[in-house]
Amino acid sequence: MSADDDRAIKLREAGEREAARLWRAWRTVHEMVQDRGYELTEEEVKISLDQFKANFTGPDGTIDRRLMRFSARPSDAMMIKYANVPTANNPAAASADIGTIWIEFLPDSSVGIKQMRNFAQYLASNNFHTGILVTNVNITPAALKIIPAVASETRIECFVEQDLLVNITHHELVPKHVLLSKEEKTKLLERYRLKDTQLPRIQLGDPVARYLGLRRGQVVKIIRKSETAGRYASYRLCV
Repeated sequence: MSADDDRAIKLREAGEREAARLWRAWRTVHEMVQDRGYELTEEEVKISLDQFKANFTGPDGTIDRRLMRFSARPSDAMMIKYANVPTANNPAAASADIGTIWIEFLPDSSVGIKQMRNFAQYLASNNFHTGILVTNVNITPAALKIIPAVASETRIECFVEQDLLVNITHHELVPKHVLLSKEEKTKLLERYRLKDTQLPRIQLGDPVARYLGLRRGQVVKIIRKSETAGRYASYRLCV
């Protein structure tokens, strides 16, 4: 075997590993978006590796991250979960604080202020309520400061591909987390005569909180298995 043949084999094997890695990240992102309540078909979520490569391989034979971008609309159930609780001043059902989500896989080898501003502007100009930016490198601290600066216009979440290779919610030691609607949260606090600040807490940066896109002030129901009770539930406030 010549040196050129050996080099070609190594490049092909590296390309196969990269495709498999991106496919796993793609699958996790789709499962995450679906678990939050957005509308995706099973065909989109459970795409095979071969189909993934067929769909997203660029002219140079490698996976083109720019082709992997997609959007999803919230389901009716998700709209209900994010609906504001009717009040005496506004007894009618209020609009939900949720909307279409846009997911983009960035191919850039460095992600700074320019890329983050471009992403934020794209979300705002296309009326996306939320955007998820998936990068293959860490984002600079200066770029991350843009996220709170544009929070009144659009919500931005960031993930690194490496952190998406495995869906953490599929691990047997991670209990099921269910987001409560605002109405369910109100009823929970009334039932136990609590203030939300009296509930145990889950940090905004907790891996499961990030997976579900939790916001400060939201409450999740955590369902655990019990040898004696079968299942039991606890509640945590996102802070």
